[in-house]
Amino acid sequence: MEREHNLVPEDNLWKRFLYRIIYRSDTRLGKLFDIILLSLILASTAIIMMESVPKLDKRFHYTFLILEWVISIFFTLEYSMRIAVVKNKRSYIFSFFGVIDFLALVPFFLSFFFPITKYFLIFRMLRMLRIFRIFNLLDFMNDGYLIVRALKNSSRKIYIFLLFLIIFSVIVGSLMFMVEGGREGFETIPQSIYWAVVTVTTVGYGDVSPITPLGKFFAVVLMLAGYSIIAVPTGIVTAEMRNKRQNLELICERCGNEDIDDDARYCKKCGKKLA
Repeated sequence: MEREHNLVPEDNLWKRFLYRIIYRSDTRLGKLFDIILLSLILASTAIIMMESVPKLDKRFHYTFLILEWVISIFFTLEYSMRIAVVKNKRSYIFSFFGVIDFLALVPFFLSFFFPITKYFLIFRMLRMLRIFRIFNLLDFMNDGYLIVRALKNSSRKIYIFLLFLIIFSVIVGSLMFMVEGGREGFETIPQSIYWAVVTVTTVGYGDVSPITPLGKFFAVVLMLAGYSIIAVPTGIVTAEMRNKRQNLELICERCGNEDIDDDARYCKKCGKKLA
């Protein structure tokens, strides 16, 4: 498992003390800080949801507003402290969690000029990813990295599949436009393509449906094709995940590199011959 970050604390004693509380969870204060942080994230998300309900917003508007200010000020101070207590500040600011922390603050300040943007505070839920570190669940992140790597390595196959799906939907949509003769829901080719996409993905809103016998026949073919089409990207990603998991079982004895190809004879990092 890779380290969460490579941040180094400042030399000042109080900054090192704060660093351990903010970035580490191996102390009582550190774990307490993280639990408070997660609780405020959940509270902030709940407030945003309740504000979107007119009856609740009308009744508790000022309460929600005060709580939003208190929580946002806390997050602002926390973000500032995260930057202040580390030497390599750029490493944190442009890291995955650093960007998420920044995005969690921006909507609050933008809402001063564009009130509707406050609902983007829902992005604070992304900060819940820290729960894996806080509760010593980092091993579960391996599965997340495995999925990401599998998607990345199979991206070309998925792009080709999506291109085929787009071409297929355009052709079927155009045929349905001709077959249905411009009836409601099929007045234009783009509308017919919309129906084709909804049908082939097995969503089936039911707002548009063919009337002619030939149109219904095309619809049946498209529905049946939809089931097989869904299985294609699933199979691609599953096969890649299986290959990646097998690769992870191969580890270089010298440098500990786990990214080893199936047919590799030497480690790509240190050059050691593999057993």
